[in-house]
Amino acid sequence: MLATARWCASQSWPVHPLSPGRKTPAGNCSACRQPGHTHRDCECRAAGRWCHGFHAATLDRARIDQWWGRTPEPGVGVACGPAGLVVIDIDAHPQTPPARDQLLPGIPIADHVDLTGLANGYHTLGILAALRGTTSPADDETTLRVRTPSGGLHVWYRATDGRRWQCSTGSGGGRALAWQVDVRAHGGYIIAPGTTTSAGTYTPLGEAREPAPLPAWLAQELQRTDHLPAPHIPAPRPVPARARQAVVAAGGGRDRATRTLATVLAEVAACAAVAEGAGFSDKLNRAAFTAGGLVAGAHLTEQAAEQALREVAEMTRPGQERRVEQIIRNGLAAGARRPLDPGSRP
Repeated sequence: MLATARWCASQSWPVHPLSPGRKTPAGNCSACRQPGHTHRDCECRAAGRWCHGFHAATLDRARIDQWWGRTPEPGVGVACGPAGLVVIDIDAHPQTPPARDQLLPGIPIADHVDLTGLANGYHTLGILAALRGTTSPADDETTLRVRTPSGGLHVWYRATDGRRWQCSTGSGGGRALAWQVDVRAHGGYIIAPGTTTSAGTYTPLGEAREPAPLPAWLAQELQRTDHLPAPHIPAPRPVPARARQAVVAAGGGRDRATRTLATVLAEVAACAAVAEGAGFSDKLNRAAFTAGGLVAGAHLTEQAAEQALREVAEMTRPGQERRVEQIIRNGLAAGARRPLDPGSRP
């Protein structure tokens, strides 16, 4: 589990412990069981202890080694929102299907349509995909898919546009994509592949080991089914002048390498205009990966890459130095394994 937690953190996915043998977050202090106690008031996280599930999720290598090195039994949960993930959780529970109008919220299914054999989320999601003329996420071999011990499937995608997709329960009475199809995003967590519970192991399916970008058709369906927060978004804030200057300085040279770095740094700096939900971690990780490739290709010195990344990131998200350092370090290391020709990508 320590290796799994480290691997997840290297993907910029914040992790938190699960109760040994179970798929629920591990508890910690007795105060957390008292009425009215919330993660905002809890001292556990500041003291380096896990608490309140995904609210304690971290990328900090030392803390991860402390948590799982000391007690290796807990499973690994990934906080979907901070990780920029949208996971489609397909269930296969033996339940009687609901009325036709509850199978695909907002999509009527005529009485003459034969639903014989429809029994789980694989079927409802398959119908939705067929109606849209595309492949069901359950059959999407381009992205990470994880088989669950109960016979379900977790299909992992990356959110790429900064929208804060919300969680839902497919068998609940509120927001839903399809019957027996849950959505794990902001406000939720997902169990990391390789985690073992008393029911079995969460096992990757196929060859893909990284989440693909969220398909456009699926994003449209999530938007249609109210998987976005209420539109009370505050007015955009200006990008800090020093961040803009750092981007200009990084791309001030005439060669393609500095222009390439400036392009991805500009995406990071633009996150300053939004308080949250701008995909900062994903964009910084991409910039660090690109910089690592440029360093490996001898187009940029490591010192110059780190300085440019650190300056833009810290001015864009001040007060998050530890998180920024972790993302930069992991991104540079991953990019270093793939030398980049700056003429081959924007």
